[in-house]
Amino acid sequence: MFSIGDFARLGLVSVRMLRHYDAIGLLRPAKVDPVTGYRSYQAAQLSRLNRIVAIKDLGFTLEQVSTILDEKVSAEELHGMVRLRRAQLEAQISADLARLRGVETRLRTIETEGRLGAAEVVLKSVSPVRVAELSARAVSYETEDIGPVIGPLFGELCRRVEDAGVRVTGPGVAYYEQEADGSIMVHACLPAAVDSGDFTIVDLPRIDTAATIIHQGAMEAAGPTFQALAHWIEENGFRALDLAREVSLHCPDNRDEWVTELQMAVTPA
Repeated sequence: MFSIGDFARLGLVSVRMLRHYDAIGLLRPAKVDPVTGYRSYQAAQLSRLNRIVAIKDLGFTLEQVSTILDEKVSAEELHGMVRLRRAQLEAQISADLARLRGVETRLRTIETEGRLGAAEVVLKSVSPVRVAELSARAVSYETEDIGPVIGPLFGELCRRVEDAGVRVTGPGVAYYEQEADGSIMVHACLPAAVDSGDFTIVDLPRIDTAATIIHQGAMEAAGPTFQALAHWIEENGFRALDLAREVSLHCPDNRDEWVTELQMAVTPA
């Protein structure tokens, strides 16, 4: 038998926690002295304590812990619960990090307001081009929704184009279409002289007048560049006709070194 203090140290928990578990019937002492009220525990009870702490730390309430223990959860099932919880936590962390990156981008946008000059925007025509294309839907045009879609699309498209032995004739292009339900159809394209393959063949139309600007860095940080383009379009008497095309001019492993041309079709307002 072990005193409550010794048992707490062996189980790496606090005495207060053991008293609480006793009070709610989650882990009763093996013996309680009728005179002093001192609680004593057996080493075999460490097994139940381990399960209580593990399940509780997965995010379950103590009431749920009690129910799970009553079902005699095995060590293998606990490992499965840990894997599920890890996946949930990793997804939450990814979402939180994406949200923080979004906030940082907005702050950089605020800091750079008015700093990008008119000379950085160029009006030009964009020639039509035949591309191999893959498409998928994103929930919205927000960065955290576009990023997880466009990256895998380009990866899969590159694989299919390579498998088909198709020669890519220019930089990758991404373009977007607004759907009626508010979602965005994301298109990843590689210019290629091709008539068939395990991808869609699309002839991107000519843009008679495109307001273009170069963005340097990861696309997650493109907010200031997009907004500088928007200001230029309005201040120079144009209106945008569609969402911008993104032409990947330079895409090294370091995303901060990316160079992307934003092309937005415009017409006089």
